[in-house]
Amino acid sequence: MSLDPVDLQVMTGALRAACDEMGAVLIRSAHSPNITERHDCSTALFDAGGELVMQAEHIPVHLGSMPDAVAVIVDEEHRDGDLWILNDPYRGGTHLPDITLISPIFERGELLGFAASRAHHADIGGPTPGGMPALSVTLDEEGVVIPPTRADDTVLSDLASRMRNPEQRLADLRAQRAANLTGSRRLRRLAERRGIELLRAATAEILDYAERRTRAALDQMPDGESSAEDVLEGLDRDISLRLRATVRGESLELDFDGSAEQIAGNLNCPLSVTKAACFYAVRVVCDPDAPPSAGAWRPVTVSAPEGSLLNARPPAAVVGGNVETSSRVADLVFEALAAFAPVGANGQGTMNNVTLAAEGWTYYETIGGGQGACPDGDGPSAEHVAMSNTLNTPIEALETQYPVRVTELSIRHGSGGAGKHRGGDGIARELEALEPMRYTLIGERRRNAPQGRDGGAPGVIGRDLVNGEPVPAKGEGKLKRGDRLRIETPGGGGFGSEPNS
Repeated sequence: MSLDPVDLQVMTGALRAACDEMGAVLIRSAHSPNITERHDCSTALFDAGGELVMQAEHIPVHLGSMPDAVAVIVDEEHRDGDLWILNDPYRGGTHLPDITLISPIFERGELLGFAASRAHHADIGGPTPGGMPALSVTLDEEGVVIPPTRADDTVLSDLASRMRNPEQRLADLRAQRAANLTGSRRLRRLAERRGIELLRAATAEILDYAERRTRAALDQMPDGESSAEDVLEGLDRDISLRLRATVRGESLELDFDGSAEQIAGNLNCPLSVTKAACFYAVRVVCDPDAPPSAGAWRPVTVSAPEGSLLNARPPAAVVGGNVETSSRVADLVFEALAAFAPVGANGQGTMNNVTLAAEGWTYYETIGGGQGACPDGDGPSAEHVAMSNTLNTPIEALETQYPVRVTELSIRHGSGGAGKHRGGDGIARELEALEPMRYTLIGERRRNAPQGRDGGAPGVIGRDLVNGEPVPAKGEGKLKRGDRLRIETPGGGGFGSEPNS
């Protein structure tokens, strides 16, 4: 069955609206500020074969890796009303705080597809509150590992009971389930109105259309090979990452051979996270307006040696890999593709992860920074860039729900790199503890600055301080009442040489 262009656009819009509504239900139904305020969650719809048909514009590292989660359960026997839950990074997850719920969708006994939601939970059990330890070595040190499991009320309650603040955890899981039910209702409604045959034809055509647009963009690039290198900031040394990008006609190969071996730390990535970062960067460079579906990724091949930092083997810890290494992978892809298409300078390249916790509560946030300048304009300041795409927690929400006072939240003026177009400035965020608490930091770009492009200057590196004294960017500690934790996030790189420079 063929679709005319009008039908295709109508169905694309309907599926996109369904994903957006799923996200709104999740955000408005959840209890933790991490979801309700920061919007650290993602929603998507998949076809019966497990291909991602449509997604809301949420978190790139979630969405690009979610197809691997659906792939794990797609061949299981499904029944109407089933619910699957998982967070295992080596079976389709990202890192343990990101829990995925997947619901098969049936209409008149036929499997239409799957609704999926992923949310970063404020705690996932384990020895470190928040599930974001700075010094973990194995996956079990990062929290509760959930293999792909059929879930009902009892299973959800049992899992929540293994985590801190179980009432809030259960409420957030129920919000995800509600989001999935919303997606299921909308897909069934489309099948009722337009027919199952047309719906299947539309989902297939959306995937093919996104593929054609990406191939057309790649075909405009010159054939050739380009390489890029960068580093992650390990506890005691820099860790090398390498990429070779090859454009051949309408296809792109991204090969990370030569990157460091997996480490005894948590900057390791499962391959699903590496692919997510690659797919995000390719979409930005090739055709960001194409339908956000897996079809756009069909022309792209991603490879990394098994056992390397970017394709780690279990039981290696991965919590930092999801947030920090994914950001560096995106930087590498942008750097390599700059040989084939216009690309801006480096953004901050980190999520500046902060966890605060004490008895009875846990709080997690990422903090925005400077974006890199582009060939035709300055970089935005104080933004969540690249693999994050969340919001900053509003001061009112943070101070109302937790024993902290925000003593400063400002733009870090002058931290963006100079150039014909300046890099965006970072953020200065200072928190005062109103009672004793623990903190955990996981950040990057504290030793190696975000680089400019075409003669633009690098951005200023980030800093982390307690009571004015520098502390490690990957570390844990305690705050007494009245202590102040200050995070100064990096600026973005500049683009182009300044006149007379």
